[in-house]
Amino acid sequence: MSILQTAALVGSLVATVAAHGRVTGAVVGGTYFAGYDPSSVYSQSPPSTIGWAASNLDNGFVAPDAYGSPDIICHKNATVGKISAPVAAGQNVTLQWSTWPSSHHGPVINYLAKVGGDFASVDKTALEWVKFDASGLLDDSAVPGTWASDELIANNNSWTLTIPSSIAPGNYVLRHEIIALHSAGNSDGAQNYPQCINLAITGSGSAAPSGTLGEKLYSETDPGILISIYSAIASYTIPGPALWTGGSTGSAPASSAASSKPATSAASSTPASSTPASSAPASSAPASSIATSTSAVSTKAVIATTSSVAVAPTSAAGSGCTQTITRTRSTSAASSSVAEPVSNVLSTSTSASSSVAAPVSASSSMAPTTHTISSYGSGASSTAATSSYLPPIATIVSNLPSSVLTKTISSTAVPTPTGGATTLPMPSKPLPPGWTLEDLLQWVDYLVHQAEESS
Repeated sequence: MSILQTAALVGSLVATVAAHGRVTGAVVGGTYFAGYDPSSVYSQSPPSTIGWAASNLDNGFVAPDAYGSPDIICHKNATVGKISAPVAAGQNVTLQWSTWPSSHHGPVINYLAKVGGDFASVDKTALEWVKFDASGLLDDSAVPGTWASDELIANNNSWTLTIPSSIAPGNYVLRHEIIALHSAGNSDGAQNYPQCINLAITGSGSAAPSGTLGEKLYSETDPGILISIYSAIASYTIPGPALWTGGSTGSAPASSAASSKPATSAASSTPASSTPASSAPASSAPASSIATSTSAVSTKAVIATTSSVAVAPTSAAGSGCTQTITRTRSTSAASSSVAEPVSNVLSTSTSASSSVAAPVSASSSMAPTTHTISSYGSGASSTAATSSYLPPIATIVSNLPSSVLTKTISSTAVPTPTGGATTLPMPSKPLPPGWTLEDLLQWVDYLVHQAEESS
């Protein structure tokens, strides 16, 4: 990894904290699978994930003028995920977002597309998408209304759906999408955030509904795309093809037709679960099929829910282990704002060395914070374990030669530019002698964590 790549990776860490958000992973039938991490583009050995890779390093969107391009299918320049998550028809899938801005109101829509053969040979432009789960405007009593995206935020930035019990078994791509409508009153103002993961669905169903090609899902002038949410809305038409009636099994119905006023939360496809989170002994089966526990869906009325799920390895290097991640999440019964996203890992225990990096995300309300370093805490270790870093920092550390990490800074003075170095940007403050790049990365990691905790 070059120094420029390292700098770019640190920049991507900032983008991860501040931008719109992305699906960091999914709990599929009780097992947690990591999603695609944009920072892995700089890794020499990127992990294999169920999530489709995309080139939107800024967690950006696809605009309506790109609806006729392949980018609308699974995001910009998307390529298929390397592995798949096994799930039985009728089971739940919970998709976890890193964050989502409260101002970006809009519908949440889910599609399935069957893959003819294996995932490696899939042609995304030939996939036919079946809309089986959708939710739009829930309450329009006050402008701009309460939307499915608001319910996603209230549920710790997560969305739970049920795989239709009648669907035929096979390899499928799940397309999960939020459409932000805060600027949709203007032409080309809607913002699509499609996210795709691979599923290997099992079961005895036989339903094979016909679907719609990705580049035909939406039009720039669809009533649910070109719309101002800052004026009274009597009804809202969820964009895309008609909802498959065999879908939404186990979820409240959601119509793709106009939702009449008053809109209610019954139209939501993320029902509150009254089942408490449970934990079961780890299975001896391969990690890709482990289902050790099921995380109950957090709702607006739930206070302090703790759950444990098994973590599937994301590469062959981690295939011999499982990692249990314990998450504590709290929501206010009187507020839709979430104190901590479910992906904010509070404690982990690993039974063996794993390549899985536990997802860590910042609060959507986090603002830049300035911290002054006085000294290391008492008893602080001079060498931090790579596994304790945030994923982007861990990637930097794992890809830099140890000689680069441990080379000490021998002078406290700001260097004087000489020769060809005059064009390089110079540090504005000196560092004490004896510092290494590894020390600096540990401080970056520490300060980002501290900023998250104080926000």
